[in-house]
Amino acid sequence: MYPEEYNGCFAACPDPIDFRAYCLVDLYDYDNAYYYESEHKQVPIPAHRDYLGAVNSYMEDSNHKELALGDKSRSGQQFDIWEATYSPQGEDGYPVRIWDKKTGEINKEVAEYWKENYDLRYILERDWDELGPKLQGKINIYCGDMDNYYLNNAVYLMEEFLEGTTDPYYDGEVDYGDRAEHCWNGDQENGNHISRLRYNTMYVDKILKRIEESAPKGADLTSWRYKE
Repeated sequence: MYPEEYNGCFAACPDPIDFRAYCLVDLYDYDNAYYYESEHKQVPIPAHRDYLGAVNSYMEDSNHKELALGDKSRSGQQFDIWEATYSPQGEDGYPVRIWDKKTGEINKEVAEYWKENYDLRYILERDWDELGPKLQGKINIYCGDMDNYYLNNAVYLMEEFLEGTTDPYYDGEVDYGDRAEHCWNGDQENGNHISRLRYNTMYVDKILKRIEESAPKGADLTSWRYKE
């Protein structure tokens, strides 16, 4: 929303940045967030996996737990947090549900509101003529290809769009960690147990490079640098 106020984005394991992959739910095409469509049986949609793909919870489980903790998006848990962020305010003052918390039936009107206001891939594609020149070289995204919450799926869709941009080309970076779980941040040399502890040092060199490349002519690029 403020493309000229920031000189770069380094996003690790971003929460869904394309709502066609809201974890494993396509908010625009699916009718239900808990089950895949099937002619013969209900196939539950997973919510959480490990690095080998073993599923240990499903969308229905996670959302029913949230409902037990608090109604009206007040559980403080993940799906309610997103809902409280993206949804319009209802007549009761609380966020309008993106789907029925008990059944999983998706509210398409709310999904359309989310799309127009918070679907980052859609907004970038819709407004690239205006946003592209302001964001060139600024977008950098990192995600494990076995993210526990399937967040890599939305990153794939975003990367597909970004790599197809012209006038200007986005000129940033999208990188994936092999079998890396949630919170992978671009460290190809160490596991998550180490790289999670060094986000700042992971990005300092990249940030300094960005500053040097984009600094106004004559800007002081030395006095503030640490010297041993």
